[in-house]
Parts: sequence; structure tokens; C-alpha cells
Amino acid sequence: MTVSNEIEIGRGKRGRRAYTFDDIAVVPSRRTRTPDDVSVTWQIDAYQVDIPVVAAPMDSVMSPETAIELGRLGGIGVLDLEGLWTRYENPEPLLEEIATIPAGDATRRMQELYSEPVLPELIHERIRQIRAAGVTVAGALSPQRTQEHWRTVVEAGVDLFVIRGTTVSAEHVSSEAEPLNLKRFIYELDVPVIVGGAATYTAALHLMRTGAAGVLVGFGGGAANTTRASLGIHAPMATAVADVAAARRDYLDESGGRYVHVIADGSVGRSGDLVKAIACGADAVMLGAALARATEAPGRGWHWGSEAHHPDLPRGERVRVGTVGTLREILHGPGGRADGTLNMIGALRKAMATTGFSDAKEFQRVEVVVSPYSPR
Repeated sequence: MTVSNEIEIGRGKRGRRAYTFDDIAVVPSRRTRTPDDVSVTWQIDAYQVDIPVVAAPMDSVMSPETAIELGRLGGIGVLDLEGLWTRYENPEPLLEEIATIPAGDATRRMQELYSEPVLPELIHERIRQIRAAGVTVAGALSPQRTQEHWRTVVEAGVDLFVIRGTTVSAEHVSSEAEPLNLKRFIYELDVPVIVGGAATYTAALHLMRTGAAGVLVGFGGGAANTTRASLGIHAPMATAVADVAAARRDYLDESGGRYVHVIADGSVGRSGDLVKAIACGADAVMLGAALARATEAPGRGWHWGSEAHHPDLPRGERVRVGTVGTLREILHGPGGRADGTLNMIGALRKAMATTGFSDAKEFQRVEVVVSPYSPR
């Protein structure tokens, strides 16, 4: 018997109940382990990664230097290839300015700064800088800019290509221009592609059928997004990740064994969120605000995404996240705070060990409950 999760909003509309990470909790089991015996490694395509962390391609989070540092710390840094680093030879004074703009003027000024064109030679230069450090090279474009710049990105030598938007569909309809054909594009590309966001089973399944190596799960759920307020659209992440994980399972059967990675992108601000994202079925997480709190982060304690400077309809804002420690301390500790902002990987290891699982793939099977209280 199938139990309906729908509730009646009114006589003419029903809605499915969905859950955020704050709504759920992981349950201990009969077995425990030593945290040092737990594996948190992750492999996507040919790339073995020490920790299941991908940095969000946001100017407040990633510069070429922080992408390199994250790679050395075991994750994957993704540079926004249509951000300030590919519009200006030296964006440091502009990043300093963004950190000091009065609140009421921030959106308008960022719209001006991001109106400069993306320069192909700077795409080459930034990717070359990261590659020279010997870490995995990942760069991101929006779906709107992919057709314009993808050749430059591939020629420059990325290992992973990320197509990231508020939402990305396999079937975009436009009367104004020929839309990006994701299936043909990914088939012709020589590098693995991670694409998203997607927030439903059906949308994710269609993206998996394009040949993507990974699907980003989320829809404007991050700390710097105002998508719910401006568009009325929101994807509670625990449900979204579990739905997309179900699409991955079914596509694995449909395709005869092709595994597509699920990456939670949004609402993963603290270590407990990371734990619950993987418990719901994610293979890895994409961190934005969590890494924007690093002392090395380009945002200088501020955080914003591309939605914050959209020329016509901003759906995000510059938000103050402060600084809590270095990138190393945020990911690997030691932690001097008990709020989930430091030693996120140590917390994941501890949660897996406490519930008796030896690796992240196994941990996707952990029992969870809907918890009727807000976490501290």
C-alpha cells in the first residue's frame, strides 16, 4: 500500500509534504566504529577525491588561489568562469569594494561591476594557473554562457566542466534563441560534465539521460539566494536529494549500470547538513557559505552568488557570513567552535562511525527520522 504524502491546501489544490535538512536527523544503530577507520573518499569519473566536497563556483568563495588550496585539502574547487576573475585582470580591488559597499547600494554596484565582458584570454589564464598547481581543475559556466565559451574552457584544459544555474533542464524551450542541447553537447565533449540544479525525480532523470557525470541538486536554497521570496520557488533539500537519489537508482537499472553522482548544492551550511545530505543519498556536497567563512575566501566575510547581480531580476543578495577559520580548519579542524562551522569532515567521520558505517556509499543507507524540533 502506498502512503500518500500530500496534504490539502484548499479544495482546488493539494501539495506534497517535503522536508529540509533541519527537519530530519540521523539515527544511531547497533554498531559503532572508530572514526579513523571510516573512509570519506569519493571518485567521480577518473578523479579520486579525498573528501566529498566541491566548492561552489561563486566569487565570494573561489579564487584561483582558494581553488588550489581546496584541491590540496582533498576537495575540488570550481572557479566561476564568468565571474570577476575572467572579467578583470586584477579583481582584488573590486572584491575589496564589494565588501565595503553600503547595504542599500550593493546590488546596483555589483550589477555594474559584472557588466564587463568575459575575456577568453582570462579564462585560459585562470585555468592554467590552477592546472600548474597539480590539482583537479574544474570550471563553471551558466547554461546561457555555455555555448559562447565552452570551446575556450575545454581548450584551456579543465578536468571537470560544471554547468550550473538556478535550475537546468534537459528540455529548455525558447522562442528567442536556439537552446543548449545538453545531450548532444555532453556527448561531443571530451571531459565529464556536472550539471544542475535539479530538484525533482523527473528533472534529474532527464539530466542523467543526457550523459552527465553528476547532477547538482538544489534550487536557490543557499544563504545568499532570495529565490523563494522573489519567485516563490523553493526545494526543501532533504526531500530533493532523496528524490534525485531515487532517480539515480532507477537510471542505474535503465542504463545497464551507468552511475551518475548526486551532489547536494544548497542549504549545506554546517557539518550536520553535510551529514544529512549524504544520509539522504548524496555522493558529495557543493559548499558555498560554509567556505565563504574562511579567512582566505575572496569575499572577506561576505557571500554572494550570480543571482545577486542579475541585470534584470536579482534573486540573491550579498550577505554577511563572517569568518570562522582557515579553509583547513573549516574542513579538517581542529574545531574551536561547537556550531558545525569547523572540522566538517571530522564531523562526517564521527557521524558515520557513531552509526556504524565504513564509507560514504554505505552511509546513504542510514536510518533517518523526521525530528519535530529545530536544531541548535
